[in-house]
Amino acid sequence: MKRIKLLTLATLATLCMQASTTLPLKGKVINPTDKNIQYIGRICFDNPMRPRFTFPGTQINARFTGTSLKMIAKPKSGFFMAQIDEAEPFKVSFMGERDSVVTLATALPKGEHSVRLMYVIEGYELKPDFRGFVLDSDGMMLEAPTLPERRIEFIGNSITCGYGNESTFEGDHFEYETENHYLTYAQITTRDLNAVAHVVARSGIGVYRHYGGPKTGTPENVMTTEYEYTNLYDRSERWDFSRYQPQLVCINLGTNDLSTNNYDVKLFKQAWKKFLKQVRQHNPNAKIVLLCGSMLNGKELEIAKNTLNEVVEEAKKDGDNEVYRFDFTPHTGSLYYGADWHPSLWQHQKMAGELTAFLRTLMHWF
Repeated sequence: MKRIKLLTLATLATLCMQASTTLPLKGKVINPTDKNIQYIGRICFDNPMRPRFTFPGTQINARFTGTSLKMIAKPKSGFFMAQIDEAEPFKVSFMGERDSVVTLATALPKGEHSVRLMYVIEGYELKPDFRGFVLDSDGMMLEAPTLPERRIEFIGNSITCGYGNESTFEGDHFEYETENHYLTYAQITTRDLNAVAHVVARSGIGVYRHYGGPKTGTPENVMTTEYEYTNLYDRSERWDFSRYQPQLVCINLGTNDLSTNNYDVKLFKQAWKKFLKQVRQHNPNAKIVLLCGSMLNGKELEIAKNTLNEVVEEAKKDGDNEVYRFDFTPHTGSLYYGADWHPSLWQHQKMAGELTAFLRTLMHWF
């Protein structure tokens, strides 16, 4: 009996969310289809009232009038970072079974305001979607903020995702609560360069095999496969690369391929060459930077560096002179570790400083 009651409540909650425009909320509901909402990242709009996404770094931005703002999303969508106007960003949780409406701001001064939202975890298990905003009853949506002209794409693994960067103990394991992509080297660099970024990243993924995979590789679960789709592990929609053409692509992969002593260097190099050609095909005018670090060390670090150097040299011989290399300083624990020995918040800041300096010179983004 108790289980039946719980299921009934869950069903009622779902039905309520399916009719978001009739939610018993005080204020004006703004649907996701509103022309003034600005979306950044790989987002599927097959149901325009439920835009869905899986990659960290997906953004939803808007400008509005009024004194308050609420956000509507699918329950258990995960975590977002929110920023109202120029105030300090804060984390927003949609992790509860019935968390569907979250207050982002109250008691704002009357007038115009802005909101910036970023999805900061890997959502392929949670399958998040966005369902709109709630303004004051007399509030209005305004024209979306102007985006920076500088465009970057980051392709990576757990380091780029921000795995465990809010943990302070290397013995901790993965939790959504301690992953925060907003505080990664990728997003810090993006902000420092006054740019906008798309992110295609997943913990454990590699170029030719995922973490702990067989020596022969895992072609069904590598970036060469997933790069083609809008959402991770979702084959319902291929990504339309014309929707976003970056001037710069930064790829940080290889750590998982070499993370356990069961790899094939020849297959690793072949996969890198294949993936670089794939990225170049979809981004014909971008500068591409192959990154290395910061979790590898010793023998595997040398293999990664040598492989990437060879791939770049072969690309140049084939006529592609816009492929570059950059190495992060390997982390040693001097700036602490995050969960499972991943970069800490402080290590990400160091990485961002190193990469920002390199990219400023490369792109002449001063």
